[in-house]
Amino acid sequence: MEAFFQWEEDFLLFLQNSVRGPAFDAVMRFITSLGDGGFLAIAVCVLLLLVPRWRKVGCTAALSLALDYLLVNLILKNVIARVRPYVLVEGLQLITREPSDYSFPSGHSGAAFAVASVLFLCMPRKVGIPAVILAALIAFSRLYLGAHFPTDVIGGILIGCLTGFAAWKLVWKKHK
Repeated sequence: MEAFFQWEEDFLLFLQNSVRGPAFDAVMRFITSLGDGGFLAIAVCVLLLLVPRWRKVGCTAALSLALDYLLVNLILKNVIARVRPYVLVEGLQLITREPSDYSFPSGHSGAAFAVASVLFLCMPRKVGIPAVILAALIAFSRLYLGAHFPTDVIGGILIGCLTGFAAWKLVWKKHK
């Protein structure tokens, strides 16, 4: 099983040794900070809820985010209890604040995609596409900084998209 995950270690060390640099480090720290504590995802939900025209989208995004939080942060992280890569991968250096929770799945990625997927499904493409791009950047920043394994990020993305789709089906398809 260890050999199966070797590609993850190799990828993280490649990022560290071949891609990292002072300017890009600063950019990635900023991008990841947008996802700290679900800050940007929560802010987007609140903003949408405050605008009557977009309130239904805000309710959908908030439901998606709540479902994602329940699945990722309260259940899966604690059940799976995967150790962070900077602890396991020899030579990998974490270049952001040390997280206090487990690694799988990525909470930053899950929250970003929980809201971005709703924006993609419910809003004009000129909003939805940039939202997905920003969510992808937040997810990538977690790899770049050494905070997550690639499968942690993939898991977070999948769960965020799943909760976004489920919330969309519940709110938009049920109450036309």
